[in-house]
Amino acid sequence: MFKAGDRVRIVSCEDDPRAAGKTGRILDEVPPGPLTDGRWTVNQISIWIAPVLCHAHELRPA
Repeated sequence: MFKAGDRVRIVSCEDDPRAAGKTGRILDEVPPGPLTDGRWTVNQISIWIAPVLCHAHELRPA
């Protein structure tokens, strides 16, 4: 389980494949729900990549 501010490595990302292999920070204050289809919002990846939505299995603690 992740919490807001955690640094994560994006293993893969269905939302934006360019984010794979990069690190970012979890933006969500609460666990994801049906609105995001159970995906976490990851921010601060790159100046060229907007925040992405990733499933928990696509993320690893950094």
